[in-house]
Amino acid sequence: MEGDIFSGIGNGTQVDGKVLQTFRKSFGQVQDILDQNRLLINEINQNHESKVPDNLTRNVGLIKELNNNIRRVVSLYADLSSSFARSVESSSEGESPAALRSDGKASQKRIRSG
Repeated sequence: MEGDIFSGIGNGTQVDGKVLQTFRKSFGQVQDILDQNRLLINEINQNHESKVPDNLTRNVGLIKELNNNIRRVVSLYADLSSSFARSVESSSEGESPAALRSDGKASQKRIRSG
């Protein structure tokens, strides 16, 4: 299944395992945050519907937590986008995908032809 998603990057080269692992880790973090957001939204809605003053006051903190989680998701997606672009760029320039570090940044290694 992983070959379906990432095998056609660049000039048909395979994505390095570390890059794939970074993507999986980041997508896992995003999913965890989104799951947490779903729970927060449910609690916020219940508190709002109850109209109990303490519950409405609690919503202030819950909404702040929700906003921070959304910022984290945006940041993770931005990092994923940058990492993906670097891996595609390095593949198309003939750089070994293995030359990408686990943080998605390219090292200075180049493959010699011939």
